[in-house]
Amino acid sequence: MDEEELKKKLTPEQYAVLREKGTEVPFTGKFLHEKRDGMYTCAACGNQLFSSDTKFDSGTGWPSFDQALPGAVKLIPDDEHGMHRTEVVCAQCGSHLGHVFDDGPATTGKRYCINSVCLDLEDKK
Repeated sequence: MDEEELKKKLTPEQYAVLREKGTEVPFTGKFLHEKRDGMYTCAACGNQLFSSDTKFDSGTGWPSFDQALPGAVKLIPDDEHGMHRTEVVCAQCGSHLGHVFDDGPATTGKRYCINSVCLDLEDKK
């Protein structure tokens, strides 16, 4: 899918976050308090990213996961805004999803801090 198709498919907020590396306002995302079982997918391309089994409440204002599906995301060093972080992008389409930090639950030690607008949820059937 090219950029023009993505602009038509995505809302302006989704496009700003997914394709222009924006961030949604904390504590406003539709999946922040989501409890349904299922698979979180990339809103741009449908790639499966995170299982609901890995979601936890980090208290940071964005949906958080302790691990991504194998091969689902790529991690890119991000030294913008005067800090060292690791950007999380969709491995299939390269869209920005959020960042990963080393302060997650003891199981993995990771906290994938992901913008709700970047995600869709496929309910477990």
